[in-house]
Amino acid sequence: MAWQNPSAGEQLQQQHVACQVFPERLAQGKPQQGFLSGFFTNNQKCQLMLMKTLQTNPYVKLLLDAMKHSGCAVNRERHFSCEDCNGHVSGGFDASVSQIVLCQNNIHNQAHMNRVVTHELIHAFDHCRAHVNWFTNVRHLACSEIRAANLSGDCSLVNEIFRLRFGLKQHHQTCVRDRAILSILAVRNISKEVAQKAVDEVFESCFNDHEPFGRIPHNKTYARYAHRDFQNRDRYYSNI
Repeated sequence: MAWQNPSAGEQLQQQHVACQVFPERLAQGKPQQGFLSGFFTNNQKCQLMLMKTLQTNPYVKLLLDAMKHSGCAVNRERHFSCEDCNGHVSGGFDASVSQIVLCQNNIHNQAHMNRVVTHELIHAFDHCRAHVNWFTNVRHLACSEIRAANLSGDCSLVNEIFRLRFGLKQHHQTCVRDRAILSILAVRNISKEVAQKAVDEVFESCFNDHEPFGRIPHNKTYARYAHRDFQNRDRYYSNI
């Protein structure tokens, strides 16, 4: 399924819903910013970091290949937007227009950009391959948030050490569950209990869905192996 733009009527119907799904993105579009302070600082840095991520990060390179293989080729200018965002959010996937928003005022280094792009590309991949109802089905959202937390490196040992959270039994699963709940609460006006229930209901199946990686990529080395395996798998199927 290719990335599709909603019709004008659908855009009008989904405008207020999109703001609920990604509330930090302003309803009227990109936030206004001063020419000098915006373009020559945050926006320029964001664009350069994005380009480096797309070209060099093994998580992202695999996801881009998988998107293309699934008929959803990603175009940097069309499917990414560096913007100023409200609050402390780092980025989001705006399903109403199939676009990844990168919060240029909150992403300050390359490692952070790598994680945000990877996380949001997993949402984009789910949007491409499945009929995800982002706007009304919290279980669908929960599943994608579980997958994003599990496969993006969000719960890597290094990141958890920086958060001063490590050493617990089954820590990776605990981290994935907690971060999925937090992500849901960040974009949905629902209680923590409702978010927890949605995550619990789909956790086992979604945690064990490792596509397109084939395994949990705990670090860049694992991601490189996963990318190699994906490329080999693609070549194998092409010869059948």
